[in-house]
Order: sequence, then C-alpha cells, then structure tokens
Amino acid sequence: MPRRRALPVVSHKPVRKVVDQLQDIASQKCISMHQIVVSFGEASFLPILMVIALLLISPLSGIPLFSSLCGISTAFVASQMFMGRDHLWLPDVIGRQQVTGQRLRHGIQRLGGLADWLDDHARRRLMPLVRGPAKKGLQLLCILCGLCMPFLELVPFSSSILGGAILLFSTAILTRDGVFALMGLALMAFAAFVPITVFGAVIF
Repeated sequence: MPRRRALPVVSHKPVRKVVDQLQDIASQKCISMHQIVVSFGEASFLPILMVIALLLISPLSGIPLFSSLCGISTAFVASQMFMGRDHLWLPDVIGRQQVTGQRLRHGIQRLGGLADWLDDHARRRLMPLVRGPAKKGLQLLCILCGLCMPFLELVPFSSSILGGAILLFSTAILTRDGVFALMGLALMAFAAFVPITVFGAVIF
C-alpha cells in the first residue's frame, strides 16, 4: 500500500514572530497604535491584523471601549487589504490611542503558547480556501468581525471570540492553511450565538 504523502509544514513560525515583536514593542513606557504600525511596517497588513486579534484575545479586551477600538482598527486594516492598497493608513483618532507598556506586557505574556500551537499545526492544506475569491472572502469576514465589535461591547467574551476568528483567518491566509479558515468560520458562527444567548437570558 503506498505511503500517504505528508503535508508540507510551515517552518517560519509567523505567529510566534508577531508575538515576539509585540513583546519587544511592549518594552517601551507607552505604545500607540501608530507606533505598532510603524514597527511592523506600513505594508504588513496581515501581521498588524494578527496583532489586533492577539490583543483582543488577551486580558486587555476587558478594558472599556478597548474592544471597540480594536474592532474599528480591524475594519480599517482589513478593508484596505481587501482593496489591495500598498500602505496602511489609520485615522489620527485611532493612531493616537495608547496603552502602557506594563499593561501590554501583562496582556500578551501568555500568548506565546497559542502562537506556538498555531505555528506547529500549520500545514499547506485546502489551499483553494485561501486563494483568489476565497481569500477576498476571508478578508471580508475580518471586516465584518471588526464592524460588529462596537455593538457587542457589553456582551461578555464576544470580542475575544471574534478576535480568535480574525486570528485564524489571518493565520490561514499567511500560512495557506484552509483548515484554519474553516476553524475561523466555526468560531465566528459560535460568536453569533453568544449575544443571542445573553440577550435571551436577560429578556426571559
């Protein structure tokens, strides 16, 4: 019986690199969104999108209005990526928003394990799901997730779940792993049930 060919592994650990670079940035006393963009490069749409998603998954998402800021930033980044722009632009009102280095370090200190898990399990699979029109579809889903966050500010865990979906979509595109795209779709669908459950419990 012929041996099944192993799927090619993604060896450059892109998610871990994003976390490590974010930890380097956190050594500063205060960090703005503009500084994060400059640090990663104004053409690094996917890494910046992953940074925002990682921040949403971290305890920083509990800060009032932080999820809304990240959601709007996600929509800006993903929409410009969808339009094929060469350089990222953020409005000054978003670019000036700051977080202290201490709070940022505390928020991301446990994200290394998640980054390693994503990198270790990334494979070149189901690539039609991350190419061409399907790739544009994933970018549109990132935009939708970002636009929903300000409306779900008071719903527990909803922003972190959507942040997880955005991280999976971004990782899928970056590593060409369609399995992560499917996981992101499942997580996004689950996120839709959270506000329904919460509002249903309040009303009834």
